[in-house]
Amino acid sequence: MFTGIVQAVGRIESVTPLEQGLRLVINAGTLDLADVALGDSICVQGACLTVVAIDDARLSFDVSRETLACTVGLGAPGPVNLEKGLALGDTLGGHLVTGHVDGVGVVVAFEPAGESICLRLRVPKDLVRYVARKGSITVDGVSLTVNRVDADLFEVNLIPHTLGVTTLARLAAGAKANVEVDLIARYVERMVSGD
Repeated sequence: MFTGIVQAVGRIESVTPLEQGLRLVINAGTLDLADVALGDSICVQGACLTVVAIDDARLSFDVSRETLACTVGLGAPGPVNLEKGLALGDTLGGHLVTGHVDGVGVVVAFEPAGESICLRLRVPKDLVRYVARKGSITVDGVSLTVNRVDADLFEVNLIPHTLGVTTLARLAAGAKANVEVDLIARYVERMVSGD
């Protein structure tokens, strides 16, 4: 589990094809790796990945075809949001995040709103039912509060701090982003539907 509070921006340095996916080598940047071990989970741009090798400040991950099919931003060198797994007793600064990307959203607008940025994302129609005004959403691994929901769009506000410590400042109209809906909404739907 994660919180959606990005701990560092790393950089994918190399991408190597595997028979059933890719091997990523990521420079972890300022992420504290003192307690990171092989087999640990790290949220990379919103996707939960398993550490398969550690070399100083570089972490390696094997990414399956399934993960590549439902995410963006993992197939080429570039900056990525990083967060280590949540430990019992840690502060939950964002919301409960699994790192299981539900779908890819498309940026409809990335516009100034005072000192902040108003971000509007179009998401697959089957996901929008899990998005609630003033509820939580994860975009590229960042926990955000939903300000508005329409038929297949949601809107969030990005404050300068968030823009400065994540990859979200790189978004623009037409860009794609990984989206994870609120875990609690999924369980509530399942309980109500009786499935």
